[in-house]
Amino acid sequence: MHLRIVASLLLLVFLHTPAAVALAESPGVPLNKQTNLGLYLTATEAWTLWQAHPEQTIVLDVRTQEEYMLVGHAPMARNIPVMFLEPTWERIAMTPNSDFISQIKNQFKQDALLLLMCRSGGRSAMAVNALAEVGFTRVYNIIDGFEGDKIRERGHNNDGKRMLNGWKNAGAPWTYDLDPALLYLP
Repeated sequence: MHLRIVASLLLLVFLHTPAAVALAESPGVPLNKQTNLGLYLTATEAWTLWQAHPEQTIVLDVRTQEEYMLVGHAPMARNIPVMFLEPTWERIAMTPNSDFISQIKNQFKQDALLLLMCRSGGRSAMAVNALAEVGFTRVYNIIDGFEGDKIRERGHNNDGKRMLNGWKNAGAPWTYDLDPALLYLP
């Protein structure tokens, strides 16, 4: 009985937090892409916003350096990885970039308009939450990321491929060219 009361109180407290409000207000956004700030854009919307306000809008690509260089990236996107690839003999693992927050804080003000992108919206959601915890307030998750979501249609030629949406599939510009000013430098 005591455990039920504690659980009920915790649920009540959670339901009144900003995270709960953001989750409740984002019914069309998958749970793994939702953030505490509740600010979301598709890749198409992010591209449109950047075009309208390129001086005030910062696109951050939080994918690994390898993804940024080898898969391609938005030409204006600065790469600051939230995770690093750590290959082992058994598998490829990802470890957090312990300098992620400090690098963002050193380069941008807490009220800067930041649009975060990863492969498909999951890691960028984690990065948005980390930045929100330290006071950033205008950080959007690009929910379909750079590569987009997988097509899930048996028999379709592209079943299982990331071609459903995303920056790369939305007609937004992307490149393999590397601009030293936008590259991640530890």
